[in-house]
Amino acid sequence: MISKLSNSSTKEAIFYALNECRFKTFKLFENIDDTIFRSQYHPDFSPIGWHLGHIAYTESLWLLEHSAGLRCLFPQYRKLFASDGLPKSERVQLPNLEEIGYYLHTVRDKVHEHIEVANIEPQERLWRFLIQHESQHCEIISYVLEMAKRGYGAEEQGCRGAGVQGKNILFSTQHGLNAPLPLTGLSTLSEMVMIPAGEFEQGNNSIDALDNEILNHRVYLDTYWIDRYPVTCGQYQEFMAAGGYENQRWWSEDGWRWLQTERVIQPLYWCSDRRYDDHPVCGVSWYEAEAYSRFVGKRLPTEAEWEKAVSWDAYNQRRRIYPWGEDIPTPEYCNCDRLIGQTTPVDTYPAGQSAYGLSDTLGNVWEWTASWFAPYQGFQSYPYVGYSQVYFDSQHRVLKGGSWATRPWVLRSSFRNWYHPGVRQIFAGFRCATSAD
Repeated sequence: MISKLSNSSTKEAIFYALNECRFKTFKLFENIDDTIFRSQYHPDFSPIGWHLGHIAYTESLWLLEHSAGLRCLFPQYRKLFASDGLPKSERVQLPNLEEIGYYLHTVRDKVHEHIEVANIEPQERLWRFLIQHESQHCEIISYVLEMAKRGYGAEEQGCRGAGVQGKNILFSTQHGLNAPLPLTGLSTLSEMVMIPAGEFEQGNNSIDALDNEILNHRVYLDTYWIDRYPVTCGQYQEFMAAGGYENQRWWSEDGWRWLQTERVIQPLYWCSDRRYDDHPVCGVSWYEAEAYSRFVGKRLPTEAEWEKAVSWDAYNQRRRIYPWGEDIPTPEYCNCDRLIGQTTPVDTYPAGQSAYGLSDTLGNVWEWTASWFAPYQGFQSYPYVGYSQVYFDSQHRVLKGGSWATRPWVLRSSFRNWYHPGVRQIFAGFRCATSAD
């Protein structure tokens, strides 16, 4: 196989990415029992077994049926694993892990046969989309595994950070195995950065850009200020201690209504251990992020403000793929790809700073923005309408940046995530902004 691929660097790169991505997918299912595999832990999220089957279904549909022109290998799974086949509540009646594993292996064997003979360059965007599609579903699996752990009594096990490893990890590999987490002065972490007025390039025209990232376009923004770091647990504790969850003053009308329904008193992945003070707050809804921002006299940044501060190199008048430049994400730059298994202090990765000096923008926690998820001018659905377009409904807020569980293939400054503002099961935090006037 490798020798046959060597004639095309694009084909070889995609082949290795497909297999690396799949290896990491199967790692998620090590030591998973059947109950966790099939259970639905929240109405908004399907069982992890469904996500695994959906990965195989989507790969088969687009690479084997649409691209290679083959018949459907497992027609009995079409309704079960299609995104529009069954309501989430009915996705619990699943084949077991062994059967779905056979489904994935069989489809992938046929994909390997197809990639040997395919003219991959005209279809490169599709292949890259499917790698990202699998990566996105594996991050959702990480969310569900966290819910499973909480459902099985993890909330009585003490502080866990935002990890899903089933361990009480109170250290960062950046500071040495078993070394206590250092505490940084919260006054330093409250620092803001001024972003001068001017244009920047928002969006992405590259081959791996998803449909909602395209087209790259110029945007003018007035001068504003934005937090150098995400809001930390130590900072958020001040909001909680001041009665932030009881005082309607800090909440929007929709946010207060949400709070009265949900009756929450702290972030979902909260840990009161002071050694987490410098970790980003994680597991907050958009409404909680908005309330905190009002409490400190700030606001959430717009998507454009966040992206300019993270991706724009004003000195060279160019957009960076990543805050630090063009080098792919590695442990030198950010906390991603489940390599650590939980959040890290927000000042852990100085090499990952943006040109404006923002830290911890990719990885660690997703960051809520003030913007509704909406199309850029010239938007065209790809590869199907249901991927992005149906969510342009003024009911989903944009998140940027990625989390500690986000895979490198979907980690870039232009990437756009979206969720309802009341969702808090994702690994999400935020940073604040203010206008200059």
